[in-house]
Amino acid sequence: MGTVSGLSEGFNPSMFDVIVVGAGYAGAVCARRLAESCSMRVAVLERRDHIAGNAYDYIDDAGVLVHKYGPHIYHTFDERVHQFLTRFTEFTNYQHKVLANIHGTLMPVPFNHRSLVLAFGEEKGERLYQKLVKTFGENKKVPILELRSKNDPELAEVADYVYENVFLHYTMKQWGKTPDQIDPAVMGRVPVFVGDDDRYFPQAPYQGMPAQSYTALFERMLDHDLITVYTGVDARDLIDLTDKSVMVCGQPYLGEIIYTGALDELFDLDLGALPYRTLDMQFETLDQDQFQPVGTVNYTVSEDFTRITEFKNMTGQVVPGKTTIMREYSHEYVPGSGQTPYYVINEPKNIELYKRYRERVSGLLNFHVVGRLAEYRYYDMDGVVASALDLSDEILNQR
Repeated sequence: MGTVSGLSEGFNPSMFDVIVVGAGYAGAVCARRLAESCSMRVAVLERRDHIAGNAYDYIDDAGVLVHKYGPHIYHTFDERVHQFLTRFTEFTNYQHKVLANIHGTLMPVPFNHRSLVLAFGEEKGERLYQKLVKTFGENKKVPILELRSKNDPELAEVADYVYENVFLHYTMKQWGKTPDQIDPAVMGRVPVFVGDDDRYFPQAPYQGMPAQSYTALFERMLDHDLITVYTGVDARDLIDLTDKSVMVCGQPYLGEIIYTGALDELFDLDLGALPYRTLDMQFETLDQDQFQPVGTVNYTVSEDFTRITEFKNMTGQVVPGKTTIMREYSHEYVPGSGQTPYYVINEPKNIELYKRYRERVSGLLNFHVVGRLAEYRYYDMDGVVASALDLSDEILNQR
């Protein structure tokens, strides 16, 4: 992989068959596939000073491997995605577990057998669990709406407890909503797990953490003779779109453009800004081996932050006497502020606005959008990879 900070002198877009905007999952996957499968010369333009997008990780001053943009937990059901990624990294056997801090007691999330006993006491919790098993069977995820539909006061009590203590206040913090603004349909999907498996992704056949790091995974993915990565380059300064053509550096560009950034920003928000939620992340290094028993603890009824991540619990890294934790504070994203847009706000008016932006590039046959921002949708990592594999399939088939 050739990496250049800033555009090199004499940069000529016509030297490349493909220009990829963004060096996160969507851009890196497309760049690799088009370079190795079709011998296409690829330029990757990355606005940040590093590759790997929001999956970027690094060693902090305490020697702890941390995720700069929040915890990234690899899990997938998609065999093709897994086979592609394992070309560039081995994965550990890490199994993600989440606890909710509910009035000072740490309970497994999703709410399960152990959670019931902690919440309701040994005797009543066990009785409620046996009723759940009799009603729904074991090792099942049951939405709380189903619990309420049984017209059983005890099952309704479980549903009410989970709604109030696991979902409601956490959702209010995460999305900045009042209770009356929370969609009842979303509330009804909150699950109770009838079983003892306390993994957060109990059914995902492929899960873990990159054995070395996410950044190392991306370095290997982009390590190809036909790929050049330019960091610290804002593609919006280079690309102009008309109804029928793409201009790069002031000249018509006939190669393929793969765009993974925010689509509204490409048009200077002229139809209005697409709304997001963002996160302030506060890192703290502590002089102790371990702060909490699992990688993530959600603060569902207390504190003004949503969760604390302890990275060593996820990576398995051994750094005696030191650990780094991170608190997350959710708030509204302000365009142009330098904040990172994390979560799309999936409401009809916002989707309609996105469609209006998307329509403006629909006639450009060599301009492709892919990824979380460009598609204005929430993706886990594997979903982004799958979308990028599909797009690169389409381009390769056209060739």
